[in-house]
This record gives sequence, structure tokens and C-alpha cells, in this order.
Amino acid sequence: MKRFFAGLTDPGLLRTSNQDTYYIDPEGRFFIVADGMGGHAGGQEASRIAVDTINQHLETHWAGEISSKQLLYDALKLANQNILKDQSAYPERSDMGTTAVVVIFRDAAHPWCAHVGDSRLYRLRGAKLDQITEDHTWVARAIRDGELTQAQSRSHPWRHVLSQCLGREDLHQIDVQPVSLLPGDRLLLCSDGLTEELSDQLIASHLKSIRACDAAANALVNSAKQRGGRDNITLVIIATQGAAAEAATQGA
Repeated sequence: MKRFFAGLTDPGLLRTSNQDTYYIDPEGRFFIVADGMGGHAGGQEASRIAVDTINQHLETHWAGEISSKQLLYDALKLANQNILKDQSAYPERSDMGTTAVVVIFRDAAHPWCAHVGDSRLYRLRGAKLDQITEDHTWVARAIRDGELTQAQSRSHPWRHVLSQCLGREDLHQIDVQPVSLLPGDRLLLCSDGLTEELSDQLIASHLKSIRACDAAANALVNSAKQRGGRDNITLVIIATQGAAAEAATQGA
């Protein structure tokens, strides 16, 4: 399946810095979004270290015999270790950390995803938007256990509390999974600066109605800013060739 893609990051309306980082492999083999935390310098450094480490590890071992599942797991594990090393070298950044979500296409028809934290992967298939990743947050666990509803979670004061992130000695959960993909599907990787402002229904509406990847990315960021833009906003859109491939190509 031929792929079209675009990425965009924006500081939002209230933050003086952008602690998000993203990377798109020029050949379209892999895509990374990371959302840093821990103060201006700390968050920026944590997300940069994570993206650089994951990128380098994937490049180095891409053609090896290791499975895609293990390749992704090792890349995120190494990113965690490198952030910990930086924390030790620079104590002023000891509380920094970052989320990460990664999609790879070693087999074009069978991508894999890995994530830590609450940066998400979505898939749009037809008119249906599915969240592929499960947030590593207190609120997500509470919803899973029946303690909160989805509606309650959107305004809960603990909705930003992460249960896992890169940059922690006690990291024990790196979720890695295959992603079902059909011609015409679209994938969206994003930081919570997008999902904090936009409902899944509104995200789906933009992805369905705007086929060019870069135009859809701009529309999503602008929509999030119109609704508050309280955090940095970062996203990557991947469109697979299908019935609307010609439209998706324009500006992608």
C-alpha cells in the first residue's frame, strides 16, 4: 500500500515553549511522537532524547533479523535508559520524562505500534475512528475498572496523571502491538494537546472531510487552538492508498 503522510507541531496558545518532538522517516518507514514533561528545558530534552534514540535504534537494526515487536520494545527501553543517564548527568533535569508513540512499516501491509504514556495512535476506517493505544494514566485505569465513565474522565482533575512514562527507573510497561491496516485507512499519532481539546468525533470529522494530509494536520491543530490550545499540539497523519488516494496525494 502506498502511503502519504504529514506532521505538525505547535506550542499552543498558553505555553512559552514546545516540549513535544516528532519525527517522520523520509522513506515513510517509521513515525514518532513524544510529549515531554518536567519543565521547559527538561521536557524538551526528554522528548528529544527519546525521539533521537528511537530513530537511531530503528535505523541501525532495521534490516536485522530481530522481530518488529522486539525492535520496538528495545528502542523504547533504550530511550528510557538514555533519559535516565541524562538525569544523572544533569540533576536539574531529574524530574523530566516523556511519552512516546511509534509506528513502523517494516512490512508495508502489517505495521506495528509501541507506546508509553498518553500520546495516542488512532485509526480511521471509513467513518469509524478507533483508538488503538490505551493510555497509561490513572484515569484510563479507573475507566477500565468501572470507577469512572468516559464523560467523567474528560474533566477529572487527575486526567493528566501518568502511570508510565519514559525517564523512570520503575518503567515496567511498554505496549507493543500489530496494527490492522486496510487500503484507505488513515493513522493519527498525536500528543494529548490535541485530544485534550478535541473529542474523538471531531477528530474523525476532520480526518474524513479533509483528505490531504498536510491540510488535515493544519485543520486539527487550528481546531485545537480555537478550543483553548492549552498545551503543545503535535500530530502525524499517515494515509494509505485507497479509493480516495488521488485526493490524499494533493499536498500530502
